[in-house]
Amino acid sequence: MKKQIILLFFLILALYLVSASFLNFHLIILFFIGIISSFIGTLAGGGGLITLPAMILTGIPIQTSIATNKFSSGIAAFSSVFYLIQQKHLSIKTIIQNLFSAFLGGVGGALITTHLSEKTMNMIAFILLFFALIVTLKNKGWNETGQGAHHESTKKIWTHFVIFSIAAYDGGFGPGSSTFSILYYMKKEQTYIKAVQLTRVLIFGSCAGAFIIFYQTGFIQWSYALAMAIGSIIGSQFGILVLPKVSLKMAKLLLITIMFFLITQMAYKIF
Repeated sequence: MKKQIILLFFLILALYLVSASFLNFHLIILFFIGIISSFIGTLAGGGGLITLPAMILTGIPIQTSIATNKFSSGIAAFSSVFYLIQQKHLSIKTIIQNLFSAFLGGVGGALITTHLSEKTMNMIAFILLFFALIVTLKNKGWNETGQGAHHESTKKIWTHFVIFSIAAYDGGFGPGSSTFSILYYMKKEQTYIKAVQLTRVLIFGSCAGAFIIFYQTGFIQWSYALAMAIGSIIGSQFGILVLPKVSLKMAKLLLITIMFFLITQMAYKIF
């Protein structure tokens, strides 16, 4: 019952925002973009496939689009983490450990991306996604039960390095970062559900770190950011609620499909 009340609250808040904006076209579009992209992004990643192109098509400048996306993604991920804490799906210790590395990665990524061209970032994403697709296709057996806890002590430094790297990529660019994170956690022998939950923590940390940097640029447009954030919260919550009902076969199909579209998008931008 508590879940429904929370969702109803955000829905009412969203309707108020829309009415207060006198049916502003951009805010309505961004609200629905937030719902769809966050729902898909929660389950398999690739939300950036929808958000950035859609915002640019509505006439929003690329810098504002990136800043808005970081804010809305971070807020949506925070709502997921808050829910996971409430339901005791993740411990506070686990969240803090992952959050710290992700936050630093987000800050670093946002700073680094100011010195790299979009084409370079697209090339990096293309190579990583192509490699991830091959690994996923070759991996015949996904875990029904997580065993990652047995490896935490021996690979803790490497784990934090990978989390930092994925968060840096997300903070500076983004497309495919959730997908990378889900695949990495599953490679650590976590279940698909646990991998998605840990990914929400990572994305919250990276977006929080990146937003601090992007906020300094002055590109944030708060009306756009709030409209998309509210939609993203709703989409993220629906994604978390649907998550236990997603089979491993469906999860693998979702990830492969998202990676295929991401690779196609990167290849189009590069070549």
